[in-house]
Parts: sequence; structure tokens; C-alpha cells
Amino acid sequence: MDLRAIGMGLAFALMWSSAFTSARIIVADAPPLTALAVRFLISGLIGVGIALAIGQSWRLTRAQWRATILFGICQNALYLGLNFVAMQTVEASLAAIVASTLPLLVALFGWLIFRETLPPLGVAGLAAGFFGVALIMGSRIGGGVDLFGIGLCVLGALALTFATLALRGASSGGNVIMIVGLQMLVGSVALGIVGLLTEDLFLRLSWPFVAAFAYTTLVPGLLATWVWFTLVNRIGATRAATFHFLNPFFGVAIAAAILGEALGALDLLGVAIITAGILAVQLARQRAR
Repeated sequence: MDLRAIGMGLAFALMWSSAFTSARIIVADAPPLTALAVRFLISGLIGVGIALAIGQSWRLTRAQWRATILFGICQNALYLGLNFVAMQTVEASLAAIVASTLPLLVALFGWLIFRETLPPLGVAGLAAGFFGVALIMGSRIGGGVDLFGIGLCVLGALALTFATLALRGASSGGNVIMIVGLQMLVGSVALGIVGLLTEDLFLRLSWPFVAAFAYTTLVPGLLATWVWFTLVNRIGATRAATFHFLNPFFGVAIAAAILGEALGALDLLGVAIITAGILAVQLARQRAR
């Protein structure tokens, strides 16, 4: 893995992890699904516009269209939609921790359902990762965390796990930026319909909201997705996924620094265990392949 790939991986992990903090700010001043639909509409139009400007085409292969629609629904509409709703009552750090279990869930279901090879190091990593989650959840539940919100975060992680396992190579064949933009538009349509039918529309304009919305639209929304697909094309999905081990640490650190969310000793211990577990799982899968 070269230095450029390492830099891209670190940048992606940082941008991905910061999205939970900015989302927490957004949902305090706007309905979550409608706000997310508008964000995806803007990000998608920008992405498609950039793609057309540099000569990319929306004439995708059948496999690319299937992957684009599935990821648009599962990642943008379900995963992020459920997380945005949950973060009305769940702290950003806790949502980031649940979401960071994605590589653990992908490895677990790939091993159990698709019979993918998982060496003993990977099995140990799974056990450690889920133990770390249980450790944090135990302390938070005792502190009165919203269980319904946590359930929404878990459902979102499962939806993205399904999409990840069902379709691989969403960016193969080129047109990476176009695919990213079209995925955003798919998510925007799905969330916009649900939001208009279920939410009371309101908006409290504030500097934190404007800054968080602009940042979320451009950085985690568009730039991070493009960096991820580019990184996957450069070093492969398995090696790229190794950088997910940084997400628990970055997620709680950013939430603590910007939102002032408190972190107890068990939270820090749990994050360290989850981080080690994710790294063990990814290294084991990489060696197995």
C-alpha cells in the first residue's frame, strides 16, 4: 500500500466519522429525513454535473445501475436516514460506534452465510469487537440511553451490511463520480417522499446549522464517497476496508471536541477494544484472500 493510498484511507475515515457530529447539529434545527433528502439532492446534482463536465457518462452497465440503485436505497436512504432520525435522541458518538460495526457485521455474515474464509485472528477480532460494543452499550443503557434510537442505528448498519454483501464492485467500469452522484439522487427521491409524508416541515436557521449542512453536503456526502470508491479501485475493497478500524476513535473524538459529549472510562475502553477488533478482522480477511 503506497503513501497516497494511506493518505486517502485516513482522509476517508476522518470525513466519514465527522458526519455523525454534523448530522447531530442538523437534526436539532430541521426535520431529519427532509433535510437529508435536500442534502442528497444538492450533492447528487453537484456530482452528476462534475461527472458530465469531465466526460463521464450515465450510460452505466446493468451491474452498475443495479449497484447504484441498491446502494442509493440501502446506504443513503435506509442507513443514513435511520441514523439521522436516531440522532434526534442518540448522541453522535454512540451512533458512530454502532455504525463502525459495519466491517464486523460484513465479516460475520460473510463467514456464516457465504462461507467466506475467516482465520482464527478474524474470529477473535469479531468476538473482541462485539464485546467492546456490549461494554459501551451496557454503560449507556444504565445511563438511560434511548433504546428506540439505538435500534434505528442497528437497523441502518444491517441495511448497509446487506448492500455491501449483495453487490460488490459498484464502481467497476469507470464513471466513479457519476455513480456517486446518481446514488445521492436515488437516496434523495426515496427520503423526500417519506419525509413529505411523515414529517412536519420546519427550519431554524442558525450559523451552526448552515455550517453543518454545507459541510455534510460537500465533505462526508460527496468528497468522502468519491475518495472511498477511488481508494477501492486503487487497492481493492478488502484492503481499503482496513481503514474502518479508525472510525470508532475518530467518531467519539470529534463528537467530544465539537459537541462536548462526555466520555466515561468504559466508553474509552470499549472504543479501544472495538478498534482492535476491527483491525484484527480486516487483517485476517486480507491475509485469507
